[in-house]
Amino acid sequence: MFDSTIVVADPYSRAVVTKNHYTHPAKTLIMEPDRFDWEGDTWQNIPHRDLIIYEMHVRDMTAHPSSGVPERVRGTYVGLIHEPQEGGLPYIGELDVNAVELLPAQDFGNIEPPFRDSTISVFNTWNPYSQNHWGYMTSYFFAPESYYATGSTLEPGQYNGEDGRQIREFKEMVKAFHQNNIAVLMDVVYNHVSQYDYNPLKYIDKFYYFRLTPNCDFENISGCGNDFKTERPMARRLIVESVKFWMEEYHIDGFRFDLANLIDWKTCTEILKEARKINPKVIIIAEPWGGGYNPPGFSDIGWAAWNDQIRNGYKGWNPHEDRGFVFGDWQNRNTRKSLQRYAMGSPRKFGGQYRDISHCVNYLASHDDHTLGDFIRLALREVEENQRITNLEANVRLSPQELKANKLAALALLTSQGMVMIHEGQEFARSKVIAKTAFPDSAWGHIDHNSYEKDNPTNWLNFRHVEINEELRQYYHNLIQLRKTYAAFRRADPGDFNFRQTADSLFLVYSLRYSDQHFQVALNGNPGKDHELALPIGKWEILADGKGVYDEKPGEVEDSRIMVPATSGVILKRIE
Repeated sequence: MFDSTIVVADPYSRAVVTKNHYTHPAKTLIMEPDRFDWEGDTWQNIPHRDLIIYEMHVRDMTAHPSSGVPERVRGTYVGLIHEPQEGGLPYIGELDVNAVELLPAQDFGNIEPPFRDSTISVFNTWNPYSQNHWGYMTSYFFAPESYYATGSTLEPGQYNGEDGRQIREFKEMVKAFHQNNIAVLMDVVYNHVSQYDYNPLKYIDKFYYFRLTPNCDFENISGCGNDFKTERPMARRLIVESVKFWMEEYHIDGFRFDLANLIDWKTCTEILKEARKINPKVIIIAEPWGGGYNPPGFSDIGWAAWNDQIRNGYKGWNPHEDRGFVFGDWQNRNTRKSLQRYAMGSPRKFGGQYRDISHCVNYLASHDDHTLGDFIRLALREVEENQRITNLEANVRLSPQELKANKLAALALLTSQGMVMIHEGQEFARSKVIAKTAFPDSAWGHIDHNSYEKDNPTNWLNFRHVEINEELRQYYHNLIQLRKTYAAFRRADPGDFNFRQTADSLFLVYSLRYSDQHFQVALNGNPGKDHELALPIGKWEILADGKGVYDEKPGEVEDSRIMVPATSGVILKRIE
């Protein structure tokens, strides 16, 4: 039944004023056209296979006091680019990645129903914080999230976005990243809309814009409710025009589409076609599941897609029963052939999923599930799932075996062909321990694997922990530089690889020839056995091993054989 008392904003709003309430009351903010000075800024146009993406949350990068950002701008677009600071853009730039992927920053329902309040229609038994921190509940596809603007608040009943500063501050953020030669990608959610709020499309025409059950309830294949009927012409138009708008108005370099398999193929094809008219080198990435699993299908239409197979192969799916290569295990139908395939970029010709290697997005961790650091801690039994951690610094400090596993994972990832994605904090083995707060969460002190609702130190990066594991951060930084220096680790084709047969299937060894350069790469996933590596004729130098990366001062190999210790890897370059 139509409720005339509910006011909704225009779904095409370029800015909205929103009230801090789970129904997310919003009004369209009408402003003079923005005269932002881009000073010649444009898209970065980094070749896809050269991309090293840092998946990050706007607030997480500066909200913690250790970021060194003034309190008034912590956790904001402005705070992210503030200088000087320990976190934010300066930290990301120092790591030497060339792209960031922002968790959802379109206006979203960041307040959820009050916890255990039986007086309202939605009885919240699952979220004691009554918040949505990650942002996968989009309300307005054209409006930047106003909570990330300066002066904003989560105080109940208060309003955000009243003066529209979120528009200018978002543009300033993009411009600053571009000035540092870093592309900006947005994680966008078009497969479903916000669940508890007065989403305008629900009230304009629920039956047109949403996939419904026979009982006229919202379908929930997404697991988030309110599945969007993207195949409707006006729904498709809304999505495509939103993508074009962010490219033209905010100079966005590309997009990662959440649960993209729930978006119909015609809309997917239209997105890429129209986006390429604006920027032929736009980056379009799918999370290739949701109501099915189809990385090959996305590759066939020219989209890149997350490669969960390399994630599950090297790391594993579950730290207790389903561990991967870096722990010496063979889960997820992992074989020697699959390791070879990962190194080559998972090309379809060799049993992989991608028509083109540039469509392969290699990663070991994302915002979902455990961080890579915590996965390794749990898998090596250094901490238990239900253990209450009270000493955060002792927990984050890596044991020798944890450090070895993290380094092997990094080396395997950053020598794989295709795009690379690193999750925020992965480079220092970030740990997500549920913070003790005023909210009634009995799991405080436990390792968290689903922190979507926690706008608190559980998610905020603690940059004091970077210092504790600086050796690992430096290892990532140097491997990134090595990857950038030698095109062989980005541009090689399958024909450039020559894999050796080894007695131990957990010992992956291959030669890589590219242009006039010749490399040897060895990955030893066996936790209980060192392996001897016989080198081809010639003089060789070590660029990286389990101890460090030596590109500036490589060590010449004196013998024709070297040892590759358990749970470690090595990269060598021929010099004669």
